[in-house]
Amino acid sequence: MEVVLASSSANGGISCWDLLTGTEQLLHKSCASSPHGLTCIGQSLIASSQYSPPSSASGSICYWSWDRPQVEVKSFPAEPIGPLVANSEGSYLLGGGVSGEIYLWEVATGKLLMRWRAHHRSVTCLAFSDDDSIIVSGAEHGEVRVWSLYGIFEDALKRDQTHLYMHSLNDHSKKITDIVVGYGGQNAIFVTASEDKTCKVWSLSHGILLRSILFPSMINAIALDPGEHVFYAGCQDGKIYVAALHAESRSGGAYGMYIVSALSLNSVAVTSLAYSTEQNLLISGSEDGTIQAWDPQGHSIRSFKHTTAHLNNVIIMRKHQLDIQSQISYKKRWLPPSLERYTSSNNDEGDARTIINLRDIPGESYQVSYISSDVTRRQLIELEQLGTATAKEVKLERLKIDLEKSMEYNIKWKQMYGNLQEFCINEILDMDLPDPATNT
Repeated sequence: MEVVLASSSANGGISCWDLLTGTEQLLHKSCASSPHGLTCIGQSLIASSQYSPPSSASGSICYWSWDRPQVEVKSFPAEPIGPLVANSEGSYLLGGGVSGEIYLWEVATGKLLMRWRAHHRSVTCLAFSDDDSIIVSGAEHGEVRVWSLYGIFEDALKRDQTHLYMHSLNDHSKKITDIVVGYGGQNAIFVTASEDKTCKVWSLSHGILLRSILFPSMINAIALDPGEHVFYAGCQDGKIYVAALHAESRSGGAYGMYIVSALSLNSVAVTSLAYSTEQNLLISGSEDGTIQAWDPQGHSIRSFKHTTAHLNNVIIMRKHQLDIQSQISYKKRWLPPSLERYTSSNNDEGDARTIINLRDIPGESYQVSYISSDVTRRQLIELEQLGTATAKEVKLERLKIDLEKSMEYNIKWKQMYGNLQEFCINEILDMDLPDPATNT
């Protein structure tokens, strides 16, 4: 089933409702989240960065299981983390620090795989592309940057380039308040919102500004409709504005160029937006803790109430339904370890290494996946102990990968040998052949 999760900067926990029926689910306790600091790790865990006052030098990230109200894993990163987002499979967790650094953790091991200086001021927003290969980040001073995970992890690119980002966009003049990325991998569009009262539509692959829209009020949150015909902007004045992504509205309209219409929420600031593609509903969260579901015609059809005000996160996730046998095994589940504070010096050695698999996609885009070899090995051992067919399939797949790598290395060695042989032959010929001019 699809559920709505909501949290606030006040210690009101994480509220949860069934979106279809409106039934309240388990309240997860002890959460005072940062803005954009609530995410789901796959279908097994809820994660949130905890709000820290500006003067604080430390912060924390907490995990909750779906079926338990208390915090189950607590981590203490090197600095307070604001925005927090997981990739679609829940294998990696991305956090933005107040220093401007971005942290990338592997969930299964807790390893800090990478940290890098992304901005000169605090990171305020983070978003993955739909294929998890691209990251878009926004900062306190209005800067937006686009990052390729391939580029970040590829040592050759790091040596050859003076910076890691694909694009650095500086058209906003104030703090970035939200970022949403459309469908299509590197060919997608993305939208940024700012306290400067503008939303800007960009090309993800080229970093080109496609459209800039000025709103009557400061924008706190944005959401795309699934067809990407319009997007929604939740503002400080309590309205949700509907803006056209492609067609133009009349410049003399009630709200301005490109703004089609508006939904009113009684002047209470809209702080969060999310869109349910399954139910085709827009979900809004307000400063007073009210959450509403809107149909495509702009009618409010359902409302929820969070335990406290100062709501700053609303997300929609699909909660996995477990049968009786699965529930028994689920209660014996393995929880991930806490997240590392610093990168390990031996991350590139032995069992801690990270394998990067790249598959070429037309248009020079990449689909990237990261597999930690020690995690894979442990999972394979567990499956073999259970005697499952899955273990044989995994082992066969790994053998195929090893065979492909061996063949690649073989081809490379042949090429190197051929080049060396050609070089040596040319050197010998240059040394031994007499000069025709001296023989006459």
